[in-house]
Amino acid sequence: MKNYIKADEWKIIEEGFDPHLHKISESIFSLGNGRMGQRANFEEAYSGETLQGNYVAGVYYPDKTRVGWWKNGYPQYFAKVLNAANWVGIDVLLDGEQLDLAKCKVDGFYRELNMREGHLKRNFTATTASGKQVQVEAIRFCSMADDEAGAISYTLTPLNFSGEITLTPYIDGDVKNQDANYDEKFWDEVSKGTWADGGYVQMRTKKTGFEVATGMKVSVQINGQPVSINADAETKEKFISLTYSTQVQQGQSITLIKYAANLSSQNYAADQLVPNLQSTLNRVAAKGFDTMLAEQAAAWAQKWEHNDIVIEGDVAAQQAIRFNIFQLNQTYTGEDDRLNIGPKGFTGEKYGGSTYWDTEAYCVPFYLATADQQVTRNLLLYRYKQLGKAIENAQLLGFKNGAALYPMVTMDGTECHNEWEITFEEIHRNGAIAFAIFNYVRYTADEAYLADYGLEVLIAIARFWAQRVNWSEARQQYVMLGVTGPNEYENNINNNWYTSTMATWCMQYALDAAEKVRTAEPAKYQALIAKINFEEAKEIAQFSDIIEKMYFPYDEQLGVFLQQDGYLDKEQILVKDLPASERPINQKWSWDRILRSCFIKQADVLQGIYFFEDRYDIDTIRRNFDFYEPRTVHESSLSPCVHAILAAKLGDEKRAYEFYLRTSRLDLDDYNNDTEDGCHITSMAGTWMSVVEGFGGMRVKDGKLSFNPFLPEKWTSFSFNVGFRGTLIKLTVAKDGHSVKHLSGPDMNFSIGGQDVHLKAGSVIKIVKVKIPAPPPF
Repeated sequence: MKNYIKADEWKIIEEGFDPHLHKISESIFSLGNGRMGQRANFEEAYSGETLQGNYVAGVYYPDKTRVGWWKNGYPQYFAKVLNAANWVGIDVLLDGEQLDLAKCKVDGFYRELNMREGHLKRNFTATTASGKQVQVEAIRFCSMADDEAGAISYTLTPLNFSGEITLTPYIDGDVKNQDANYDEKFWDEVSKGTWADGGYVQMRTKKTGFEVATGMKVSVQINGQPVSINADAETKEKFISLTYSTQVQQGQSITLIKYAANLSSQNYAADQLVPNLQSTLNRVAAKGFDTMLAEQAAAWAQKWEHNDIVIEGDVAAQQAIRFNIFQLNQTYTGEDDRLNIGPKGFTGEKYGGSTYWDTEAYCVPFYLATADQQVTRNLLLYRYKQLGKAIENAQLLGFKNGAALYPMVTMDGTECHNEWEITFEEIHRNGAIAFAIFNYVRYTADEAYLADYGLEVLIAIARFWAQRVNWSEARQQYVMLGVTGPNEYENNINNNWYTSTMATWCMQYALDAAEKVRTAEPAKYQALIAKINFEEAKEIAQFSDIIEKMYFPYDEQLGVFLQQDGYLDKEQILVKDLPASERPINQKWSWDRILRSCFIKQADVLQGIYFFEDRYDIDTIRRNFDFYEPRTVHESSLSPCVHAILAAKLGDEKRAYEFYLRTSRLDLDDYNNDTEDGCHITSMAGTWMSVVEGFGGMRVKDGKLSFNPFLPEKWTSFSFNVGFRGTLIKLTVAKDGHSVKHLSGPDMNFSIGGQDVHLKAGSVIKIVKVKIPAPPPF
């Protein structure tokens, strides 16, 4: 665990430059605006270890699968989030000597991610090998107001010399993915060009044919005043640059303003990319850097007004939750239903794909409560539009009759994950798709979605489960063989409790939804069953029979649901007994050793209990939590948040707080030694859940919000906003009681601490905490 980020409520701060932490910082200080983003690479040249990363949403490449032994059913490719043209680069020469922080003495290094206003700032003083000393201040952002544009202000001041300063802003499209399976470059050049104060590179992806035009427009100032300096243009393959050279006196400042934009053929005809790029650059440059920066602050202020969480008395916790919310808002805005939430967002390229089951299981609750319901609807429509591909994916594995298996990893709906134990066996992902539909309808009351889109998906998923189980003559029950549950440290196991639970729930929800649509929208129902050839009597009877006769492993003596058959045959060692030198086990142990151990990567049985907590009494939840958590190594980013929520439900304040800190500071403190690959964006939604569903105890019951809040001991208070069916409220939890403030929309009925409340528009309700007197001494 690293601990070098300075505590601050609104900023992520790094003081002092340590090259060994640089790739971690490149991830943490990343920027994005939902349409494009980049890692926090330096503008000036850096010859040290770095992961250059610029990304354009929705643009990908089908990298040929690389496996040791091919198996039937393997996907032909692994979709890669593409490293796109580098638009942030500015080479710097001081009397011909290159500024490179890997070769300079660096003093006063300060890097700041301003989350309140949405920009990245960096200051440092560098001394070159020849003794020249310069001070640099760089500010940049990806515009939320103009989501195809970004801007940089780069100021350099010579401190102990006068001489020639040369600044060379460039666009470099000659990039490659660090994780390319065969070291292939994925872009071809279409065209390039320069003009007096700018230039562009237009490239096309191999195979997929996406085209992206990346351009810049540049101006120069000395001591804050615009100056006219003739630039020398250079072009080479996939690269353009402009070079500005001028004499600068000691103490004078030279500033280069670089406006940049990325335009994609997803949104423009390919032959119109460059004209629209020039128009975009001219428009943002006409505003000027300061105006764009002010617009950025205003756009972020509007976001924070809706989805900020305020924690009093614990700066580390406050900083962490805002960092997670900030990255989620940078990654996905919900304005385009062709886009989704990649596991690394715009912070790295590991894992590939634009969506996993993480979106449905973890991100949907966040966007339901913090954004307009259309944002979540777009996430569901993304999956609906890929239903045909999900049916094709199932067909490749031998399933028939419109059964759908949604992919584990995808860009366009095609499965592109190439590990057999995941591709073929981690099929519980199908359940998350169905649960997201349930969650959306439960939260928004948008029953029309079921008739228009949702029921078609639910029946296709139910058909998959009905074919995936088989009848066991020995047990006289249905069983689920050869699966991998959420705990990926167990592969090819039988009767994973969570997977079987999700399967039967999906079939039951499909039946319930079918009845709702048949009653409310009979014409649409009849049209749908004709479209998908749904044999009502036969298939309803089949689903019902499986639901009734499904086998679920259970241990009577312990009173716990067994993760899978034979789990108790494993040597039962607790995580606390593992030497620190052997963790994380996924980096220290052989895979064979991991598979034979009882250790759990992430919530598995507990994931099911989290989803379906209303089915279980508190003692059942406690027994399962107390049994499985001590065996869980939490080496998935998705694990701590589920444990935090369940611990909070059980009133276990100590463990709930510990898990909250772990999930919220997972990347800031690099808990799992992997932040350098990119931040864990989708699990960041789990951080929000830890506060709102954990400490706030928020649930949806009988069409109303309910809260059962408690205050962690280290906090003075906390508050969050929640939007629900057109009403926005703010809940504040403090030591002396709670308050609920109506912010907008109609009146709302809800419950808090078991008490029903009617909240009128514009009002505030306070709930005084009742002090229970101590029992008399014996």
